[in-house]
Amino acid sequence: MYIEESLKNYINSTNSKTPIPGGGSVSALVGALGSSLTNMAGYLSIEKKFFSELPLFVQEAMKKAMMKQNSYIGKLSRYVDEDTTAFDGVMKAFKMPKNTEEEKKIRTEKIQQGYKEALIVPLNTAEVCLEAMRHQKIFAVHGNIQAISDVGVGILLLSSAVEGALFNVRINLNSIKDKIYKEEIQKKIEIMVKEMVEIRDSLLTVVYERLGD
Repeated sequence: MYIEESLKNYINSTNSKTPIPGGGSVSALVGALGSSLTNMAGYLSIEKKFFSELPLFVQEAMKKAMMKQNSYIGKLSRYVDEDTTAFDGVMKAFKMPKNTEEEKKIRTEKIQQGYKEALIVPLNTAEVCLEAMRHQKIFAVHGNIQAISDVGVGILLLSSAVEGALFNVRINLNSIKDKIYKEEIQKKIEIMVKEMVEIRDSLLTVVYERLGD
C-alpha cells in the first residue's frame, strides 16, 4: 500500500517507468494534503485568544469543518491506493481471448465495463475534494492570520486535485461507447469544474485580502 510507504518511496515510484502510481493516485494524495493544511490552520486557531472572542456559531462551524476535513483526508488516503488498481479490469479484459465472434463480443463488453469501473475512483476523488473545498471558507475568513498562507496552499491543492482527478475520468471516458452514460458523466464533470473554479477564485480573493495584497 502506497499510503503506508515513506514519502520518498512514493516519489521514487512515481518517478519511474511504471504507470503506477499515476495521476489519479497523486491527485488523491494532493487532495489529502490540501485538507490537511486546511485543518492545520484550524488547529492553529482554536487554542488562540482571538478564537474565543469569535461568535460561538463561528467557533462551532470551524470545529465541525475540521471534523469534515478529517473524514475527507481518510477517504482520499484510501483512494491513493485504490486508484492504482482502478485500471486492472481494463487490462484483464484486453488479455481475454478473441478467437471467435462470441469471444470478441464478451471481450469488448468487459473492456467497456472496465473503463466505466476505472473512472469511479478518480470521480470519487474529485467529488470528495470539491466537498472539502466547500468547507474551506470558514478557515479563510476566520482562521489564524499567521496560517492564511497555508489555507491558500490548501485551496490550490484541493482545486488542482479536483481537476487532476477529472483528467483521469476524461481519459477513460474517451474509450466508452455508451453515449448516454458518456453524456451523463461529461455533464457532471462540467458542473464540478465550474463549481471548483468559482469556489477557488472566491476563496483566493479572501486569502489575498488577508495577506494584504
